Amino acid sequence: MKQFMAMLKKNDNEHPPPTKLLNLAGQLCQELQSSSPSLEKLVEAMMECKNKRDFLTNIHVVRACVSVHIHKGQHDAACRLLEYCKAEEKEELVQLWHEIHYRRVMEKHQTDVLTPLQKFRCRKRNPPPISLCPEGLKNRNYSEEVRQHLYRFAAEVTANPDKKQREGLAQAMNLQPTQVYNWFANYRRRQKS
Repeated sequence: MKQFMAMLKKNDNEHPPPTKLLNLAGQLCQELQSSSPSLEKLVEAMMECKNKRDFLTNIHVVRACVSVHIHKGQHDAACRLLEYCKAEEKEELVQLWHEIHYRRVMEKHQTDVLTPLQKFRCRKRNPPPISLCPEGLKNRNYSEEVRQHLYRFAAEVTANPDKKQREGLAQAMNLQPTQVYNWFANYRRRQKS
């Protein structure tokens, strides 16, 4: 840790910082426990230096910074950090984004656990920014053509297809049998209400 701090001071004006320094930062962030005072000092030092954006290309550094912000209750700062970090591991960044928002909800409701439904609602209310998913958010809706086919089947054949019928529909529309099963279950639920 002392070696890293000395290297950081020495190379503060160097842009980009030496690879050795960036690698050491990642290694230290990986080794230190998420709520330890040492990690807080390390994160503070990196975030105060001129080259902080370069450190945020390392997923271990990003994870450590987010962890420290969450520990301090600085959820907005953690979100901003994720939005402009340059780490390549986009899926993990999206997971961190959700984790921040789960923590927020847990603190609000003073609980240590969220139900799957609470997590789902939390993700829906707080979608990750475009910078974290450049290919766009996954769309769970079916195409108009698929929906029409399913509605027609429900109206003309049955709203409660058996296993064989569901498998046939799934194959015809390039879906999984469970997707067809869930669509019809939701359809019946909507019809009741």
